[in-house]
Formats: sequence, structure tokens, C-alpha cells
Amino acid sequence: MDVDPQHLISELSDNIDKKDTIKANIVLAYLNDTDKDTQKKIINLLEKGDPDFTIPLLTGLIQKNKSITTNLPDIRGILISKSLEQPDFLLKTIMDKVEPRELFINIAAEARVDGASAVLLNIMANELDEKVIKEAIIGLGTLGFPGATNAISEFLYSNNKTLILEAIRALGRIGTPTAMQRLAEKMGADHQIDILILDVFSQIQDQTSINKLNQTIGSHYAHLRNYAKAKLTRIGAKAVPTLGENLFYNDPDLQVHTLNVLGAIGDSSALVPIRKLLSQEPADANVRFAAYETLGQLPLDKGSYILARGLTDKEEHVCVAAASAIDRNLNEVLVAGVKNMVKERDHDALKTVRSIISAQAKNLFIALIEYPFFQDMALGYLTKNAAPDLQNFFQSLLQKYGYLHLAEKIEGEKPQAAARPVAVAVDDSKMILNIYKSTLYEMGFEPVLFEFPRKALDWLKNNKPQVVFTDLNMPDMTGIDLIQGIREIYSKNDLPVIMVTTQNETQDNEDARNAGVNDITFKPFSKESLTSVYQESSC
Repeated sequence: MDVDPQHLISELSDNIDKKDTIKANIVLAYLNDTDKDTQKKIINLLEKGDPDFTIPLLTGLIQKNKSITTNLPDIRGILISKSLEQPDFLLKTIMDKVEPRELFINIAAEARVDGASAVLLNIMANELDEKVIKEAIIGLGTLGFPGATNAISEFLYSNNKTLILEAIRALGRIGTPTAMQRLAEKMGADHQIDILILDVFSQIQDQTSINKLNQTIGSHYAHLRNYAKAKLTRIGAKAVPTLGENLFYNDPDLQVHTLNVLGAIGDSSALVPIRKLLSQEPADANVRFAAYETLGQLPLDKGSYILARGLTDKEEHVCVAAASAIDRNLNEVLVAGVKNMVKERDHDALKTVRSIISAQAKNLFIALIEYPFFQDMALGYLTKNAAPDLQNFFQSLLQKYGYLHLAEKIEGEKPQAAARPVAVAVDDSKMILNIYKSTLYEMGFEPVLFEFPRKALDWLKNNKPQVVFTDLNMPDMTGIDLIQGIREIYSKNDLPVIMVTTQNETQDNEDARNAGVNDITFKPFSKESLTSVYQESSC
């Protein structure tokens, strides 16, 4: 049917002035027969009407065509505007169960209509339609009404997962300490739900939220630990006091995870608890390693002498971490201290020199290279034991600083390159990868190193090494995820995969074995320990 747009517009304008609902509805019945520009003009005319005239017209229009608010978004805006002028009309529409109720509930919440909270709470208490309940939960979250906390919390234990997820989001929008406590009480039953709750905690960042994120880094599940660690890192300095308290619990795994986060945050307020931790001389070498690694990531304006103590540690991994930290905070006092450590040319001195080289501590190396005792041990190790890329690194460094005659010694004494079997190592710590580089080379392998497990998996699709060593706790993809990915390409007999981790956690070990790991060993590792586990896995 042909309709005259101008006649419709003129007729509706007259209907609005006279509040003639019957004739206005007749005009609106032709709405779909007009062009977009005319439709918009007709809808905008309704904004001139009083709320008691406009709201019923718009709700009737929506009832006849539920998609109309999508095609003509101005309808929604006008309904919100008119509801603010006379909120009882919209609330009565909801209570009278006029369809589509979900839309009207949503509009009432978005418009923050007076009295909407009470109506939505009543729906949650008495309604059976889950779609309507869901919209009421969302609406109360949008309103941020603290008085709805208990009512919403009841749906955390619903049999309907959709309602559980919406209840979590709504409590997150309410954001009170009580709401956060209700979410904390819900954690532990479902990993997907736990992840969503951790997201809420990371957004709210009150003390309850930070405490719960902090507790989660001690979870038995690697992916939850890593998720919580990432969220705490993003929170930053605000989380440091809570994290610092973890260092005084006798729980090496928790201490290591905490130190990882403190290093990633990089705030100097972490220095005091880390120094106190080291002063207690932790028995676990992984804790000492993580402490020195973290100190290397923090600004040490004073008191950097504590780093020198790390070079005397009995575990070479710890010495490497200390050497790296010293290199980033080098001063005359530290240089003098390290010089005294290596001048005796004994076993401990050689261990210190190897640590400096493995850490690629270039500033410390150049500061000591003038001293003959250091020069002899460093060049001896580089020419006889170091991997080729380490030789190249320090050769280039010597050339850069004008020590051409020393660089020539490394060049002249490089052993003839021979084909070596490839060993892959995957770890998110660059320092551990440096240690792998030296250790695997001394084992007779050509090391191929990856900081990011996804890149390792991509490489493995086209390359088959002799063995893969992987860490467990990595941020973008856990070691267990990596093992599962590898097993989609290679069987256990085709390619040994060994998990090398700081912790001996039953759940992680079970998950790794289910994923297809050949064996599990622990940090700190050595040439001997890796050789032994590799040989057993290859049998």
C-alpha cells in the first residue's frame, strides 16, 4: 500500500497534541511501510508526547515487533527518557508482565528508574522464567545496588550455569567487600567460574580481592596459578604488601611464585621483604634463585652488596642469578667484591667466572677482564667449554671494547664445529635458558631455546629434536599444555619430553603424566641430573 509520509507525520503530530492513542496506533501500524528517514521522524515525534501517552505507545510497538529497537535504536532512547520523567509507567509494565519483559527490565536498569531495585528483587524471589531472572540479575548489577548482594549470591549455587555466570558479573558490578567475599566463598568448584571470579577481583582490587588472588597463586592447578599471577602483576605496586607477606611462610613453592610476581611488578617496595628472606638463608635453592632473579629486576639504589653474597652460593644456578643482578646494578664496591672472589683461581673462583659467562653479565665481564686471573679463567672456559653463541657473544663484546688480542684468542682456539643432536629447552626465564644453553652444550647437544611455548610448538611441527625439556609454570601456555600439543605430533617413543620444574606437586605431576610426559625432574638442574633423566627417558 502507498502511504503519504507527510500525511502520516502530520496525523501523528495532531494525535500527540490531542492524546489520541487509538489514531496514533493506526499511524504507527504503517511504520514498516515507510522509508528509514520517515520512520525516524515518526519515532522522534513521540518524544514530544507526555510519558503517560508515549510509554504505552512505544511498549505496544515493541510488543508487535521485538526487533524494532534494533532497527530503530531511537525508540529505546525515547523510552528511557520518558521513563525517567514518569518511572511508574515502566515499572507497572514490568510488574504486569508485559512482553518483552527482558527488554523493559533492561531499560529500567539502564535508566536507573526510581524503584527499579525493589521490582527486580521481587522478580528474583518469585519468578520462574530463567530468562527474566537472568535479566533481573543483570539489571541489579547495572544498578550496583548493594542491598541485592545476598539475593544475587543465592544464584551462585544455582543449577543453571548461565545464572551463575551472570550472578558473578553482577556482584562484580556491585563491588562491595561483602560482594567480593561472596565470590571468594564460591571459588574452588569449577575452573571456568574461578577464572571469571579472578577477573572480577582484578578489576575491583579491594583488599578482599587482592587477598584471594594472592591465595590463588598457591593453587594446586597451574593454569589458575598463572592466571592469578598475571592479574596481580597488572594490579602492580598495590599488591606488593600482601605478596611480601608470603615470603615469610615456610612454603618454597609459594615463595617462588610470589618472587616471580614481585619481579614482574618491579616495584622497589619489594626490596625489604626480599632482603629479609635472603637473610634467613632459605634452604631451597629455587627460592634463593628466584630471590636473586627478582632483585635483578628491581631498582637497587642502595644496599646492592647483598647481591655479592649470591655469587658464593653452593648452587651454580643461584650464582648465575646473582651475577645477572650484579650486572644490572654494577658499582665499584661490587666490582671490588667480585674481584676478591675470583683472584684465588680455585674451584669457587672458576664457578663464579662460569656464572658470569652463563649470565652474559657483560658489564661485570668487561670490568674484570683487565685482571690476569679473571682473564685466564674466562678465556679458558670460553674456548674449551662454552657454546658457540656464547663464544660469539663475548668475542663481539671484547672487540667492541678494544680487546682485539683477546677476541682473537677466542677465535683462534674455537673447536671445530661438529654435527650435534638438537635438544629443545622451553622456559619463560631468560636466565634459566642461559643456564640450559651451557648445560646442554656440555652434554653434547646443540641447544635450541624458547622463551614462549607456543613458538616452541610451532617449531616442533616442522623439526624433530632429540629431546624436549620444558618448564611447568609459564604465562601464555603451561608446560602441561605444551606437552599435550607435542603429543599431537610425536608419541612418547618418538620424542622424549621431560618436565623440569621447581615444585613437586602431586596434581601437576599427575596432569603432566596424563598429558604424555616421559619423566619429571626438578630445578636446580645440572649436567649430571639432566643426563640421567634423559638417559632413563630414552630407554
